[in-house]
Amino acid sequence: MRGEPDPGDSSVERLTPVVRRLILLRHGQTEYNAAQRMQGQLDTDLSEVGVRQAQVAGRAMATRSPLLIRSSDLRRAHDTALALAAVTGHDVETDERLRETHLGDWQGLTHTEVDDSMPGARRHWRDDATWPPPNGESRVQVAARSVPVVSELVAELEDWGQGENPDSPVVLVAHGGVIAALTAGLLGLPVPHWPVFGGLANTSWVQLSGHSVSGAETTWRLDVWNASAESADATIV
Repeated sequence: MRGEPDPGDSSVERLTPVVRRLILLRHGQTEYNAAQRMQGQLDTDLSEVGVRQAQVAGRAMATRSPLLIRSSDLRRAHDTALALAAVTGHDVETDERLRETHLGDWQGLTHTEVDDSMPGARRHWRDDATWPPPNGESRVQVAARSVPVVSELVAELEDWGQGENPDSPVVLVAHGGVIAALTAGLLGLPVPHWPVFGGLANTSWVQLSGHSVSGAETTWRLDVWNASAESADATIV
């Protein structure tokens, strides 16, 4: 008759899952956001409202004791990340792969201007993750450049999901479009289903959990979508 598993047995250790928390935080408001003007990779600044939003989100996110903070190199995201780092004491590294979707000919235009020049195009863009704006990127292309950021962090951070604070998340500060594409890519959703994700409010965030055992690929699960400082205590395990 077989006895209980020996906790010291390496085969038992291999079956013990590691759960890595990942938070994807959108930047604070910009004047372009307020005017419904499309930014893409234009390097805009936070508005006064956006600065306050970043400070509130930073205080809320700091209660989660982040393991690491990384951001897009565009100022609106980097400044939002710095507001969090001011509370936690972290350094913030930037990665251009976390930049917003390049919107090509649409960058700098208002929603109305795009709709007037290309009727129905924005709706088609929202509904088809393979379709890019003229001279821009599709969401599939955005995922292809951003998913490796997370894969590399999984490989590099030995204490992510382990140690004294296994629930400490990695926080990536980025943009609504890249967050949606990155989430869909990590979850492995069929591309036709990618438009299921709605928009993110400024300084709202997504939480995913990466489950893995030694030697196996990480399986990502969606915990929270479009959370805000008011729901900072809502954690799904």
